[in-house]
Amino acid sequence: MASFVNRFGLWSEDQQRQARELAQRLERGDIDTVRFAFPDQHGILRGKTLVAVEAKAALWDGVNLTSTLLAKDTSHKTVFPVFSAGGGFAMEGFQGGADFTVVADPATFQVLPWSPRTGWLLCDAYMASGAPCPFATRQILQRAVGQLDALGLDFIAGLEVEFHVFRIDDARLALADSGQPGRPPEVSLLSHGYQYLTELRYDRAEPLLELLRSNLVALGLPLRSLEIEFGPSQFELTFGPTAGVLPADTMVLLRSAIKQVCQRHGYHATFMCRPKIPNVMSSGWHLHQSLRRKGDGVNAFMPEAEGADLSAIGMGYLGGLKAHACGAAALASPTINGYRRYRPMSLAPDRALWARDNRGAMLRVLGGPGQSATRIENRVGEPTANPYLYLASQLFAGLDGMRKGIDPGPSADAPYESPAEPLPRSLGEALACLRADALLREQMGPAFIDYFCHIKEAEIARFNLEVTEWEHREYFDMF
Repeated sequence: MASFVNRFGLWSEDQQRQARELAQRLERGDIDTVRFAFPDQHGILRGKTLVAVEAKAALWDGVNLTSTLLAKDTSHKTVFPVFSAGGGFAMEGFQGGADFTVVADPATFQVLPWSPRTGWLLCDAYMASGAPCPFATRQILQRAVGQLDALGLDFIAGLEVEFHVFRIDDARLALADSGQPGRPPEVSLLSHGYQYLTELRYDRAEPLLELLRSNLVALGLPLRSLEIEFGPSQFELTFGPTAGVLPADTMVLLRSAIKQVCQRHGYHATFMCRPKIPNVMSSGWHLHQSLRRKGDGVNAFMPEAEGADLSAIGMGYLGGLKAHACGAAALASPTINGYRRYRPMSLAPDRALWARDNRGAMLRVLGGPGQSATRIENRVGEPTANPYLYLASQLFAGLDGMRKGIDPGPSADAPYESPAEPLPRSLGEALACLRADALLREQMGPAFIDYFCHIKEAEIARFNLEVTEWEHREYFDMF
């Protein structure tokens, strides 16, 4: 019988060739195990690890996983009634926790530098029928990139990612620490903060940053800079521009790599937006994006006229990002915690507007005539975002703006004072905006939007059941 891949024609000729070359490498015996990983609804990598001899066959046959993985919120609780008709998803193929299949993209193969006899493959999810899984977020971005391909354009993106790293004092692995979720580790700082970009502070943190640099470079990620951020134990990495789906693949791999490398060396890395530590500064994820013409490789955002900020294509794309900013907010900032970042004059945007080279604006336009690096920086995202959904939302919104010629209006030189549509201030408000955005609902799929919102609303419901420290302090003695 033909393999799963060949039966449904899931690979290109290049992928078939890459898979044959990888199979030969596995036969040579220098790889012991291979991790087959797929990015779930939260952008977290899940999957199975196979010994090399089994991994060779799984390249073409895929790896079966239980569909309950698609039903989990951020505590790993299953929030759909998986044993009801349709598995709680209101569609065939999910009932009873049935399997779905993840198929490796052989172009993504890596040998993990921190585990040098371990291979790693990024996978796409398919139903038993061979159809793409409707909740597979990498394939949603692939669809968006495909729409650009039809216009003769490439999507180009560069990443600026902030995060925190702490020293682990107590991993909290006592029996009483288990739970769903379990207790997080007890940690201490690596730096006091508030010495933004100082060389002395960088030198003190160099052992950690060199550990990260060497592993990320060994993975082939386009690392550009390692920086001391403003807050205590806070850092930033920036990455050069890549095309298509690769920026999102880079983001899921670098987050997983940083957490694994740090854990092995007694550190705890977190991409949580605003950890509960004294004097904390929130972490953001700034996404630099542009379009490139396939025919001549020229940046399609670069304007020709002096004094112009962007080309006509670029202005339409910018208009689309602005028009759908509120609808896309839940995909750029998908956690309850992420909305604690929005504070006055905090370098986090609070309204949907754009400005030329102004870090207070949601959409910061950089470059101009003759500058090949002309681009739009979206400053709304948090580093926990599922990168496939965040980038797909940008492409669908930008394409809508290009097709309709949406005018983004004038540059807002005082972004915290200029009148504009306010961005959602809570996850619940953001989900309501997402449900109401007809363009994003159509392009991402109504079933997917309902599915995503159901998971996030389950998280909000759990949060609302808890009595917070603030409530206890405020009311326990007063009333």
